[in-house]
Parts: sequence; structure tokens; C-alpha cells
Amino acid sequence: MPVAEALINAPEFTVSELSSALKRTVEDAYGHVRVRGEISGFRGPHSSGHCYFALKDESAKIEAVIWKTAYGRMRFKPQEGLEVIATGRLTTFPGSSKYQIVIEALEPAGIGALMALMEERKRKLGAEGLFDEARKQLLPWLPEVIGVVTSPTGAVIRDILHRLEARFPRRVLVWPVRVQGEGSAEQIAAAIRGFNALPERGRIPRPDLLIVARGGGSLEDLWSFNEEIVVRAAAESMIPLISAVGHETDITLIDFAADKRAPTPTAAAEMAVPVRSELFVEVQGLARRSMLCWQRAQEGRRNGLRAAARALPAAGELLAIPRQRLDGATASLPRALKANTHAHFRRFAASSARLTVRVLRGQLTQARHRLIVSGERMAHSARALLRNRSDRFAGLQARLQTSKLSNAQAQRQTLARDRERVLRLAERARRALTMGTQRLEARVAHSGQLLGALSYRSVLARGFALVRDEQGRAVHTAASVGPGARLDLEFTDGRVAATAEADRPPARSPAKPALSEPKTAAPKRGVKPVDQGSLF
Repeated sequence: MPVAEALINAPEFTVSELSSALKRTVEDAYGHVRVRGEISGFRGPHSSGHCYFALKDESAKIEAVIWKTAYGRMRFKPQEGLEVIATGRLTTFPGSSKYQIVIEALEPAGIGALMALMEERKRKLGAEGLFDEARKQLLPWLPEVIGVVTSPTGAVIRDILHRLEARFPRRVLVWPVRVQGEGSAEQIAAAIRGFNALPERGRIPRPDLLIVARGGGSLEDLWSFNEEIVVRAAAESMIPLISAVGHETDITLIDFAADKRAPTPTAAAEMAVPVRSELFVEVQGLARRSMLCWQRAQEGRRNGLRAAARALPAAGELLAIPRQRLDGATASLPRALKANTHAHFRRFAASSARLTVRVLRGQLTQARHRLIVSGERMAHSARALLRNRSDRFAGLQARLQTSKLSNAQAQRQTLARDRERVLRLAERARRALTMGTQRLEARVAHSGQLLGALSYRSVLARGFALVRDEQGRAVHTAASVGPGARLDLEFTDGRVAATAEADRPPARSPAKPALSEPKTAAPKRGVKPVDQGSLF
């Protein structure tokens, strides 16, 4: 018997029925599973809040979805390229005839040690208050000097410079550092602290804004920006700092300590400065709109005044129709009064005819009964209203007491936070004042050393003498001294008066005169210049 004839009595399924049956089979057989794989195709949450990506290994791939509610509860968020262990349930998606896993919990795998270390470090530094919003500083609207901490050979610095040139050119100071590998964290922290240590009006200007930037990479490549020394340097920076490390989905600990986080280095340049051409266009547009609005308002007032002047009639025309209506009403008033009186008389006569003693007694009885019923209902309503008001006032009193207690607790917490913030700001101000005082003291000490090295008295201390004539001018050559001239010789411990003799001693081999020593000795001074340090 052919196969087609043997299956002719098999039951028919619609596509929806077959999809539903497969869905029930998969969900019943695999209620909850744990799957290990690498996240692929993750581009962040969808506009609906759900996340769609895939889990793969070396030979297979399975679609995955995280619903919005589960994603909000997750402590560990998915990232592209991470190896994870997903816990969820298998199901099918009839719209595309494929099976998928609905993830309910996610934990790292493969790089679990790094992730656990990062989370532990984040909790530790967060408990110290390094990530508090109260520490954040506002970015300057238009900084004069921008300091960039990044690698000088990468594409990041070129992107930042090109973006600043296109938006609003500013002076940029680059502190070259390694952004990956051994020693890179120390260099980054030293660069941040070095920019903060620059004097306000020194030879090298102190930046108004700092950008710490690096391109994208894996978690291991970006690990330098998770080091504690870098995070503390960013938190202690007195200059507002923008963190632009990696791509939009990359998260490092410096992002939490920085005053602002940029998803990319190019976005950091956009945050740093406004667009100059747009500012020009906006100002011109506002000026033009202001002038047009003023002109339109003036023209509207002028037209309204003209129209009102044309529409105003004469006083006689305004009073003509009301005067005519008044005359007509005056003429018809006597007849109307008489007719109204007759109508009321007929109505009163009819009413008096219907009023008898029996009817009046019945109406009084009904009115008395209604009065008694109304009194009872009013008393009952008053008691019920009083009881409801008492219950309501008791509830309001309890709510008021609770609100007073919670409000007092909230105020105490607010005062505690403000007090802590004031203490932190005072400590930062004290550190800044101490650093500034130390820098000024170093400059004064260096200037004193330089002044002592350049003074001619140091030359006199080595055994030389300064010769002056009677007018107090310095004598440089023997030819300028005549016989019998009065001279003043200055030594290191005092002065001596002398008189030049007529006969000169025989000439000797040429030697440098003692009076020229103060000029030639200055470059050979023994005092070493104070080490100014190097920006790089």
C-alpha cells in the first residue's frame, strides 16, 4: 500500500494548532534550564524595554529574550561578548517557527572572577561615598582650556580634536598615557592629579575641564579604568571630569566617580562645548523674531485703533432706539397694570373658593405628619453625620501623627546628609588651600635661592672686591683710573678707601679682572634650579 494512501486518514492540523502543540511539548519537557554561552547581537534594551539577543558557543546558537520586568530586577546586566550562565524556560515563537529561551536570571561565566571583583570594588567605593551625586560638579558651559587624558597615537584624540574643531574650537592640552596593560592605571591617575596640580595662572594653563577617553574593547582591555587608584583620582579631582571610556554599552568604575559619563569620546567632545554656528544662528533668529513680533504688535494696535474709530457711531444714534422703546413701554404701562390686577383677582377668587375647613384640616394633618417624619429623619441624619465626622477626624488625626513622625525622620536624614556633604566640601577646600600654600611657599623659596645666586655679594665672598670711583660708579678697567684718584673698595665684610698711585705696575699676562667676576660668575653659580617637573 502506498504511503500517501496509508496516511490519508491521519488527522489534519492547522499551522496554529501545530505551533501550539510544539510550544506545549517544548515547555513541558524543558520547564526550567540553565544554559552557558556567549552573548551575541546585544545592542541594549529595545524601545519597549525588552532585550533580544542570542546565546552561542562554538557550534550552535539559541535565541534569547529578557522581558522588561525581569531586566529591571537583574543585578548583572547583559553585555555583548560576555560568557554567561542563563536560567530560564524554553518556549517557541510561532511567528517565525523558532524556539527561544526566556531568561529570568543571569550570572557571569568565564570572566566571573573579574566581574565579581568589579562588583565588590564598586560596593566598597560606593560605601565610601565616592559615587554620591552630591560630589558631582557641574560642567563649565564654555571652557577655555580642555585637558585630555588618553593615548596620543590612537584614533580617540583625533576624533575629539576634530569634533571640537567642528563645534567650537578650544585650546586642548593632551597628557599622553597608556590606556591598556601594566602600569596604565598609575599613569592615568598621575595624569588626572597632574592636571589638578597645575597653578591657576602658570606657564602651562590649568584646564577648566578634563576628558578621560579610550576606545572600545573587552572587559580585560578596559580593566585599567576599574582600578581603585584611577577611581579615587577621578573622585578627588577639583576640575570637572568627563569619562568617555569604551562604547555606549561599556561600563567602568570611573564612569560612576566622574562628574559626567559620555557614551563615546566623540560624545564627550559634544558635551564639552556648544556648537558655535548654532549659537550665532539662534541669536540672529531671536533678534529677528523679536523685531518682527514688535512690528506686528504695533501694526495690530494701529489697525485696531483705526477700526474702533470708524465703528463708533454718534451719541444720538446710540440713544435713538432705547428712547423709542422707553416711550412705547410708558404708553402701555397703565393698561398692563390693570390687566395684571384683574388676573391676580381672578386667581385669588378661585383659590378662596377651593379653601374649606375640611381641606385646611387635612392639609394641616399632612403637614404635621411630614414635619414629624422630617424631624426624625433629620435627627437620624445628624447622628449618622456626627458619627462619620468623628470617624473621619480620628483617621485624619492618626494619619497626621504618622505624617509628622515620617516628616521629622525625613528632615533628620536630610540634615544628616547635608551635614556630611558640608564636611566633605570643607575637607576638599582644606586640601586645596594646603596645596596652594605649599606651591606658593616653594615658589618663594626658589625665588630666594635664585636671587642669592645672582647677587654680586656671592662673588665677593669668594675673595673678589668691587672698585668704585668717587661718584660711586663701578670701575671696569685700569686705564680709566688716573694718578691720585680716590677709590672705594668693597669687600664681603665692608668697605676700604684707597688712592691710586702714579706709577703703574708692569703688565702681566692677560687675566680676567676681578671686577668682571660678578658678570661671569652668575652662570657658574652652584645653586641648582628647583626641579619644575615635567608635564609628560
